[in-house]
Amino acid sequence: MSRAEPSARQGRGELRDRPQAVSARRTTFRATLLRNELLTTFRRWRTLALLAVLAAVPVLVGIAVKIETSDGSSADAGGGGGPAFISQITNNGLFLVFTALAATLPFFLPMAVGVVAGDAIAGEANSGTLRYLLVAPAGRGRLLLTKYATVVVFCLAATLVVAVSALTVGALLFPLGDLTTISGTQISFAEGLGRALLIALAVAASLIGVAALGLFVSTLTGSGIAAMATTVGLLITVQILDQIPQLHALHPYFFSHYWLSFADLMREPVYWDELAKNLGLQALYAAVFGSAAWARFTAKDITA
Repeated sequence: MSRAEPSARQGRGELRDRPQAVSARRTTFRATLLRNELLTTFRRWRTLALLAVLAAVPVLVGIAVKIETSDGSSADAGGGGGPAFISQITNNGLFLVFTALAATLPFFLPMAVGVVAGDAIAGEANSGTLRYLLVAPAGRGRLLLTKYATVVVFCLAATLVVAVSALTVGALLFPLGDLTTISGTQISFAEGLGRALLIALAVAASLIGVAALGLFVSTLTGSGIAAMATTVGLLITVQILDQIPQLHALHPYFFSHYWLSFADLMREPVYWDELAKNLGLQALYAAVFGSAAWARFTAKDITA
């Protein structure tokens, strides 16, 4: 066997291995890009402040209910209403989780997501780091997808912060035990915890439409503050429109319309109709505004 033969085989082997090596490097780069983006987002003081405010809401609600019911009255005895499940907190602290999520979902949670999503691209352009990010072999589409994935992770993290804070406060201030569902049936505390987790996941999924909308707005401007303000403004406007009776034909198409459908997870059996409509609507918003963000960002002239 000539010396050239082993050399040729070795060369062919290297050619076969090269695509696998390139694929492995790309996968590693994507993971590194996402990890760096997550670390950057969750290390910002603004993000930590938003999470702190979200964690404080269940504390305030729990203390308020404890003070109000210190004389043995019901939490809604005054007839003033309040978030869903609030009248059940004194009987079982786990209901504070459901109450806190119902209290934060209309404004606090989507506002926090809108701030993070609105700053995703516009904030980089405003600080002058967007061009440097695109110099790396990330590609605009991959960078945009990484930004959106980071916002979705924030949606989950923010929701879990509210849920864990509420569960902790509920356990400290109120008794825990078996739960009575909306349907009047009894479920064990373990099953109640499982449903609390499902509700938290449903609430997080309810925010992916806002995340996509905020990301799209972020591609339209080079000012992070303007993008955040616009996203929060649209959020408030949509929720106001959702309360106008004359627009009832449009209500099912507003991303906030089915947000409180998570309460159906506390029925026995569970009602899935509105939950499925909510998830489908959020997926539609994510697809539409995600595609719009991609079309805008990939064609945008990056000058900052």
